[in-house]
Amino acid sequence: MSTSQVPPPTPQTLTANSLGVPGIVFLVLAAVAPLTGIIVVACLGIALGNGGGMTGSFVLVAVALLLFAVGYARMARETVHAGGFYAFVLKGLGRRAALVAAVVALLGYNLFVAGAVGTTGFFFGTVIEQLTGLSVHWFAWSLVTVLLAVVLTRRGVAFSARVLGVSLVLEVLILVVFDISVLVRTGFSLDVFSPATIVTPGLGLGLLFAANAFIGVEATGLFSEEAKDPERTVPRATYLAVGIIGVFAAVTVWAIVSATGVAQAQQTALDRLPTGDLVFTLSQQYLGTALTDVMMVLLLVSLFAALMALHNSACRYLFSLGRVGVLPRALGRVSDRGVPQRASIAQFTFATLVAAVFWVAGMDPISTLVPAMTGTGTLGILCLQVMAAAAVVVHFRRRGDDRWLSTAVAPGLGFLALAGIVVLAVANFPTMAGSESPVIGALPWLYVVAVVVAIVWGERLQRRSPHVWAGLSQDLEKDGVQETAAASRT
Repeated sequence: MSTSQVPPPTPQTLTANSLGVPGIVFLVLAAVAPLTGIIVVACLGIALGNGGGMTGSFVLVAVALLLFAVGYARMARETVHAGGFYAFVLKGLGRRAALVAAVVALLGYNLFVAGAVGTTGFFFGTVIEQLTGLSVHWFAWSLVTVLLAVVLTRRGVAFSARVLGVSLVLEVLILVVFDISVLVRTGFSLDVFSPATIVTPGLGLGLLFAANAFIGVEATGLFSEEAKDPERTVPRATYLAVGIIGVFAAVTVWAIVSATGVAQAQQTALDRLPTGDLVFTLSQQYLGTALTDVMMVLLLVSLFAALMALHNSACRYLFSLGRVGVLPRALGRVSDRGVPQRASIAQFTFATLVAAVFWVAGMDPISTLVPAMTGTGTLGILCLQVMAAAAVVVHFRRRGDDRWLSTAVAPGLGFLALAGIVVLAVANFPTMAGSESPVIGALPWLYVVAVVVAIVWGERLQRRSPHVWAGLSQDLEKDGVQETAAASRT
């Protein structure tokens, strides 16, 4: 169908045929924020995880996610819905489990965006002051970036994909130049693949930080209603997203540990941990001052791209639950451009208010807001991945599907691997969140509360709003979205 033939969006439908495979991949990889992932997350993994073996950690996590993606792709061919993992769990495990997934998703993604608001504000203030001498409070920069993101998201998801695509290409390009410089001047050490280097007491934390750097690749299904030929586009985008970030992250970490020396990588990263400038220090050596300044600017671009992309994911959960009536139906309506504008405003309002609480309390964002919110958000998204993997296996086994390898074996192995990472996340949560505070350590209990709330919420809906309860399943039908929208206008 050509663009001119695409019908205008109804009040409860997103703009169809807006995104091809590249557009979805750009949106998803922007959420992963490769430059941010390398400068912040991967370097934490080198310092606190398995040091020079972090390259192996990235490879192992990529394999686990590719196994999960096999089943995810199968389910995506049958589930065209903006609810992402919520829709997968609904299809595979039923309405009660879906509400649990929905509440976990709402909590995880919204807290992650709150952390991203603090991260962008802090680094914008720090980098711009370092490069220009202009000193502006971090929360003021947070407000500026949020307002800019609001303006850009109002233009529609296709416009966001183009903006994020440019950002992604630039931040990847600077790291590719760094990788090539290390390869030419120092070479890549094969010691990173030695079992003795990978399998160390810090392997668990290494896998955890590697998984954290992949957060965002799971969001391909959230854009299925806006995709061109979603039954093919979403699976292809999923494989590409996981494969690209896996290869890119592994190669770049390989370059970093080769540049520092595989045996010395962990201690070097630990020494640079207080300032967080391991990559910038190496960049000065291998790229020079000018390109290092460019890298610092591109870090800001990467952070802003991640803010927009994570926001797009979070507001689509709000939109999906509003459309079916679980949340206020106003959240399930779209603008003339097919943008879930009310969900977008609600999401950014929440995230900004959370950041404002830390600002009013006079807390340093990088040591309080950012680790607390992104750590808790990461845990929630990992739990969603586990639930979705289980849903895939149950759905296809219940149906008696004979494609055992792609509908049972691969997603089952992915489920076990991801469940193991969740256990590691809970056991090492203070380290992942960057704080030994008992308050931070207690944050995972929010998800226990979320499960209880979801169960109670489901019972209440079943008793008092049976039409909404029934509508949860109806919303998954191929034409259910359009039928629901048409019924709302009659």
